[in-house]
Amino acid sequence: MKYPNSRKTDTTDTYFGTQVPDPYRWLEDLDSEETAAWVTAQNEVTFGYLSEIPFRDAIRERLTRLWNYERYGVPEQVGDELVYAKNDGLQNQAVVYRQRGNEEPRVLLDPNKFSADGTTALAGMEFSPDHRYLAYATSSGGSDWHQVRVMDLRTQELLPDKLDWVKVSGTSWTSAGFYYSRYDAPRPGENDLSGKNEFHKVYFHRLHTPQAEDELVYENPAMPLGFRMAGATEDERFLCLYLTDGVSDGNRLLVRDLTDATQASAWTTLFDSYEFNNTVIGNVGGEVLVYTNYQAPNYRVVGIDPQQPEEAHWREVLPETANKLESVTQAGGCLLASYLHDASSQVQVYSEQGEFRHEVALPALGTASGFGGRREATAVYYAFTSFTYPTTIYRYDLASNTSTVFRAPAVDVQPADYETTQVFYPSKDGTRIPMFIVHKKGVVLNGRNPTYLYAYGGFNVSLTPAFSVARLLWLENGGILAVANLRGGGEYGEDWHRAGMTPHKQNVFDDFIAAAEYLKTNRYTDTQHLAIAGGSNGGLLVGAVANQRPDLCRVALPAVGVMDMLRYQKFTIGWNWAPEYGTSDDEAQFHNLLAFSPLHNLRPGTAYPATLITTADHDDRVVPAHSFKYAAALQAATAGPSPTLIRIDVNAGHGAGKSTALLIDEWADVWSFCYANMGVTPPSEPQA
Repeated sequence: MKYPNSRKTDTTDTYFGTQVPDPYRWLEDLDSEETAAWVTAQNEVTFGYLSEIPFRDAIRERLTRLWNYERYGVPEQVGDELVYAKNDGLQNQAVVYRQRGNEEPRVLLDPNKFSADGTTALAGMEFSPDHRYLAYATSSGGSDWHQVRVMDLRTQELLPDKLDWVKVSGTSWTSAGFYYSRYDAPRPGENDLSGKNEFHKVYFHRLHTPQAEDELVYENPAMPLGFRMAGATEDERFLCLYLTDGVSDGNRLLVRDLTDATQASAWTTLFDSYEFNNTVIGNVGGEVLVYTNYQAPNYRVVGIDPQQPEEAHWREVLPETANKLESVTQAGGCLLASYLHDASSQVQVYSEQGEFRHEVALPALGTASGFGGRREATAVYYAFTSFTYPTTIYRYDLASNTSTVFRAPAVDVQPADYETTQVFYPSKDGTRIPMFIVHKKGVVLNGRNPTYLYAYGGFNVSLTPAFSVARLLWLENGGILAVANLRGGGEYGEDWHRAGMTPHKQNVFDDFIAAAEYLKTNRYTDTQHLAIAGGSNGGLLVGAVANQRPDLCRVALPAVGVMDMLRYQKFTIGWNWAPEYGTSDDEAQFHNLLAFSPLHNLRPGTAYPATLITTADHDDRVVPAHSFKYAAALQAATAGPSPTLIRIDVNAGHGAGKSTALLIDEWADVWSFCYANMGVTPPSEPQA
């Protein structure tokens, strides 16, 4: 293929005596005319290639039909109304409705009207304690920058209140207003999509006042990096302050008693170290309940009295168990604890004192999420999903321990036609790694089935079973889906996570390679019919593995990946990933990063897999320069006929809030690229 020209420069950096060329540094300037022209030229080549795939239109049409079904979010009880999100099918964004009893639902927010092209999304919403106001955040073009507006729920009219430059923040209400976090506005000439974000601050916004009058609650002028977030407990007694430092992998936790006038500006430290993850669930009679992995890699819940915060006075509410405690909510006078057993959900109900009451009977092995509510609630709602179980919303009655279907989608899928198995395979060092394998019943293990292997392996993220309408097309055409639970994730607690962090990141790549080899050894597929895929940290995974084992697969699909491991910390909130990866500012960490950085380990003259890199021009989390530089270097290094293309979405970001139209187009291109390079022609309609 003839690729666009990617100009090389003689830019070189020296790290601890080691010279590292960076010939495509100019692609980091996202505002330059030269970068814009390069993006246009790359898209012309990519979409020109994709347009010649004869079955691409049929795949898009089938995806459109599959996508066209009603989808619901988990409802929230707001006074005497239920508030929930619903997408009729092909709407670009889900619409938020309010419903009282059996009355007809009324539209509360329609994000499809936020922008003409459907690329402005709802990024979060919180209701005031008296149910009078709604604070909601919007994100334009997939950006992590949010704008917060306030609605009067009685009239559904917007207040003049408008908050800008909000990032890594919720809105935590009290009776007078809400707490939130933001950065100062970018300086003139600073790119707001790639500039380094420093000096995060906590503010309190009083209703009916301009943002300029917001009260500064917390800042640390001596520490430019780190996040600062605050939230009030439901009863508005305690304000909880969460502080990270961009170096360690946890957070300090401080509280302030808002009901004690003598302590109006005093903070009580509950956890002083940045090494552990600590989150306040709520409080019971002045005792703060904290979800933590301090001295508990699988997490536990402890009760702490801020008047006696020393560890000797703590009360263990939910002890650590052999299963990871994934999350805990407080509702209806109960604690609802979600555990992971081999990457599937188990939900148990306890009293606020930690006494076991029930186990929630889930419909199958899969993933349950939600269970939020206020302390006076008698019921909560949750979503259940699995690979072939479309996301269904349930109402759970706390007293009777019964679940009833609230909304079940009507999807063009028969779960009984498919089967999911979980296997365990040895990694390079013998560690036992779990993997889910999904396919149509009756698939013959002939060693030639088109197979899509997906993983993430980082940041304590657990990959649990979930339904994907996009992947359904692959499955119904006889493809195999494999999801591997690599080290670095959160499936087995903090020890599992740390086994995939720096300096052990190579474990993650070894786990992924071993997953691919298992699939081939057990005749699910072969090299010619295997695609490896991952996004963000998973994009790094795919890039690193394709470099280390270019013979492993036929297709590589790195999405919005972290590809330049030596400079990632210099953009937006990249510094926040330093605990996971390490940085090139430390000599030992530099050598570790250089050993696997996808950008720096491409070898000229190598036959790399057919590669489709996907990114977006408004990604301000993993800036698109990562993918731009990697694509330029890969195209220069690759040998042989396999295409190495980059697909760049316009007016989209890291993935959150992406419109339905953009999702359908992207998945049509991904599947078309896979089939074309595997030499497989999918049927125009699913096989019976």
